[in-house]
Amino acid sequence: MTTESAQFGPQYGFGVYIHWPYCAKICPYCDFNVYAAKGRDPEPLLKAIRKDIAIHRPRMPEHGAADSLYLGGGTPSLLAPDAIAGLVTAAGDSFGLKHDAEITIEANPNDIMRMDLEGLKVAGINRLSIGIQSLRDHALAFLGRDHDSDVARAALKRAMKIFPNVSIDLIYARPGQSEDEWQAELADVLEYGAPHISLYELTIEERTAFGKAAARGQMTPMDDDDQADLYELTQDVLSAAGLPAYEISNHAMSEKYQSRHNNIYWNGGDWIGVGPGAHGRLSVGGNRYASEAERQPAAYIANVQALASGWSEASKLYPLDNARELLAMGLRPSSGIDRTRIESISGRTLSQAKIDVFVEEGWMVQDGPRLALTARGRILADALTAELSP
Repeated sequence: MTTESAQFGPQYGFGVYIHWPYCAKICPYCDFNVYAAKGRDPEPLLKAIRKDIAIHRPRMPEHGAADSLYLGGGTPSLLAPDAIAGLVTAAGDSFGLKHDAEITIEANPNDIMRMDLEGLKVAGINRLSIGIQSLRDHALAFLGRDHDSDVARAALKRAMKIFPNVSIDLIYARPGQSEDEWQAELADVLEYGAPHISLYELTIEERTAFGKAAARGQMTPMDDDDQADLYELTQDVLSAAGLPAYEISNHAMSEKYQSRHNNIYWNGGDWIGVGPGAHGRLSVGGNRYASEAERQPAAYIANVQALASGWSEASKLYPLDNARELLAMGLRPSSGIDRTRIESISGRTLSQAKIDVFVEEGWMVQDGPRLALTARGRILADALTAELSP
């Protein structure tokens, strides 16, 4: 094994990501690879995903049992528990799932209310990530969600009775949102006692409905300074409530409830990405590869049927690519990154002069070789990473 490959791979975590691309309704802010469900028969795609997982196995002889399985989308909670069980079984049959593997499904509140949650648990799911997005009806209408605040609240209560490990997704920094409004909404969410909360600033992507509205002058995104104020308020409120940030957008009651799957991304581990448009990172034979599946479901299914897997491409990542990606991902969690990993991979020394400036400004802390961003620094994460990148 080369020095570079030792800095990556399943020793830093190994997961399986399954992308289910169908949604009952496509939200105006969504930039993911999604399609309207429109009563489609799910079985052809389910069959292709199960086969794709199996096709990966002989290509990855260095990988043992997976630490995590994540069903994202799209809206995988549209699937029935037996379909979900089939996906979990496929991952277990091909790679194995560790006895304590984290198995997550993203779910919408409407689905939580109609689903057999006990059946979902029997299928192998042990963690729910619920797309609440807001507990305010006017905000939900603006965000184009197909549930209201009453359904969101009822879904949280129902989920928390059955699953001890529940994560809530919220979107803030909406146009016109005030600090008082956001603080009150956070207080409402905290009453439910979920052990994990993910909070995302509203990002206006060019090709979304919101992006087109902004281009026409029909929407004005919140300015950066106001977004930063809301971010700092979020950190203060959740820290005081016992859910400190362990990553830029993620808060947990304890290490037990941190997302093991996302930690694989941030730590430079490996994951296979199956399903239309899914991305993966694979370390094989001393090299690291970036894979991307065909985006269109029909093209994905055709690829798998041809026994080529669902990949549209898998490209080798070179040392600087790996080092820059690891730095960008490794500075996201509060635990930070060991600079010697970056320097070993890239063959370049990070600028101590820049690090000293970041520390002096209160944006970064340095503990021997470990670098970590402070709460203030995480607001500037992209800029600081670009400045320090080898």
